[in-house]
Amino acid sequence: MHPGTIAAIAGSAIGIFGGIVGTYFSIKNTNGPKERSFVMKASALTWVTVVIFLCALLLLPSPYNNLMWVPYGLLLGFGIRKFNETQKRIRDAEISVES
Repeated sequence: MHPGTIAAIAGSAIGIFGGIVGTYFSIKNTNGPKERSFVMKASALTWVTVVIFLCALLLLPSPYNNLMWVPYGLLLGFGIRKFNETQKRIRDAEISVES
């Protein structure tokens, strides 16, 4: 097998494994049931979005596939900020209920 192919497979496997570990610990480190539910839904949405993005990169002809980086980058930044704000709001609400 060609070394480039082996490196591509290994890099993809490492990336997927990192995503799985990150998702696991994001869910594990939640403080309450509402926060856990939100993180699970946000994680699922993120996984679906990344898979769609990768499919578009692989299936669209060049140069259109490279244009996919624009909405992906914008949605990624917006999504991270929105998910973090929502998670903090849920966490704060659950902590205030417990107190």
